[in-house]
Amino acid sequence: MFNALLVTKDEEGKTSASVTQISEDQLPDGEVTVAVEYSTVNYKDGLCVGPGGGLVRNYPHVPGVDFAGTVETSSDDRYKPGDKVVLTGWRVGEAHWGGYAQKARVKADWLVPLPGGLDTRQAMAVGTAGFTSMLAVMALEDHGLTPGDGPVLVTGAAGGVGSVAVALLAALGHEVAGVTGRPETAEYLTSLGASQIVAREELNETVKRPLEAETWAGCVDAVGGDMLARVLGQMKYGASVSAVGLAGGAGLPATVIPFLLRGVNLLGIDSVMQPYDNRLRAWERIAKDLPMAKLESMVQPAVLSDLPGLGRDILKGQVKGRVVVDVNA
Repeated sequence: MFNALLVTKDEEGKTSASVTQISEDQLPDGEVTVAVEYSTVNYKDGLCVGPGGGLVRNYPHVPGVDFAGTVETSSDDRYKPGDKVVLTGWRVGEAHWGGYAQKARVKADWLVPLPGGLDTRQAMAVGTAGFTSMLAVMALEDHGLTPGDGPVLVTGAAGGVGSVAVALLAALGHEVAGVTGRPETAEYLTSLGASQIVAREELNETVKRPLEAETWAGCVDAVGGDMLARVLGQMKYGASVSAVGLAGGAGLPATVIPFLLRGVNLLGIDSVMQPYDNRLRAWERIAKDLPMAKLESMVQPAVLSDLPGLGRDILKGQVKGRVVVDVNA
């Protein structure tokens, strides 16, 4: 028997989450069983710990879209007992039981070997949020962004994705502007490497002009909605925006003018179904390029019993930086 955060649903459709003991034979099918060491908290986790948000297929359910740990058993030749592994995405923690437990069983295809230079705790300080940030930065680089091109904007900068994006871009030599609606996070963002703090109110209001002054050489956007529409009109000629989130809404009240007259690129970033080779590339870049001291400054420690409250907090936008969950504490 081992501990897990189990979410159940009653006859009236109300969900509740609590730390419960489960057995290994309750775990879902998969080729690899992992002794989980750490997990983390993402927006999707908040949904799955709570009402599910349409993501959870069946109850009872173990959430946790990310985990890192040590292989216990494997019927796949790629992994052997003792190997350190990391998992993000593949709808684990949503449709498939996830990492909010001391053990997890998953398909071998969903795992990635932990790259050298990272331990399992650091991997979960990165998690889906940091992995997504790295994918977003790589996409900007693949479309021509280089240090010295001008300021790179990060929206939702104090959140998990934004925090890692700010630290990554600054470490790579970019001038970084962080957008936040929480003035008290300005010092935090500056410590991560932001050289400019932009108040959310400056970009939240839509304007009738489809083009404004060319300001940003690139953008990692975690907000979407009106803010993304506004930012598209402020991009430099040929610049790109990596779209990673929709905290500000799924709508996009924009025109095609920035694409047609300035050659702006809008790049969609998906971390869930990302192919293996690009996953490996991103994790290797994280191990090489993300400053670990700054990563540590983002971390808020937690244990399994903290997760119901943290799930509610992240849905309200009240979690700063990254949460690392020690599932064995």
